[in-house]
Amino acid sequence: MTTRTVVIALFDDVEVLDFAGPFEVFSVTGELGQHFEGEAPFTVLTASIDGERITARNGLKVVPDRALADCPPADIVLIPGGAGTRALLHNDAVLDWLRGAAQKAERVLSVCTGSLVLARAGILRDGMEATTHHQVLPELEALLPAGATLCPGKRFTDNGKVLTAGGVAAGIDLSLHVVEQLLGQATAARTRAYMEYGEWRATLA
Repeated sequence: MTTRTVVIALFDDVEVLDFAGPFEVFSVTGELGQHFEGEAPFTVLTASIDGERITARNGLKVVPDRALADCPPADIVLIPGGAGTRALLHNDAVLDWLRGAAQKAERVLSVCTGSLVLARAGILRDGMEATTHHQVLPELEALLPAGATLCPGKRFTDNGKVLTAGGVAAGIDLSLHVVEQLLGQATAARTRAYMEYGEWRATLA
C-alpha cells in the first residue's frame, strides 16, 4: 500500500471545522489502515506559513507540524477556508508555494473560502466547476476565469485533480469522497462508521 502525504495549510482566522473535519477523515483512515492492513494509507501534516502557532476562528490555538516551505512533497494539498483566506489572496509566498505543490500533487482540495485561494493562484481554470460557502459565492465568481462554472448549492465539485467543497462541514463529505476514490468504498465506509458520520448514525444508534 502506498502511503500518501496530506498537507493541510493553516493560517490565522482559519475556520476550525474546515481543517479539523478533513484532518479527522484522513487521520482516521490512516489509523484504521494501520490497524487492519498494517500500513497507513495517509500521513497527515499541518503547516502554517512560518511554522508558528496560529489562532483559528473563535480563538482556538493550533501548533502546526511545520512551515509550508519545509513540507515534503504533498500527494494531497488542502486549503481550508475562513476569514484568514483574504490575506492569503495577497500573499505571494503562499500562492507560489501552492502553485508548486499543486503541480506535484495527486489531488488539490479546498473547503469553503479556500476556493478563493485556488482561484487566485490560477489552479481553478476554464472548464472547471467550483463551489464555496453560500455567503461568499459572489466573491468566488469574481475570481474565477470566465470559462469556469460556479456551482451554488453543490456540496462539492470534482474536476479530477482539483476539488472544491462548500462551507465548513462539507469538507468532511469531500474528504470521504476522496478516500473512496483512492481506496475504495469499503475503506470510506469503515471511516464513516468509526466517525459515526452521516447515515451511519441511524445504523449505530
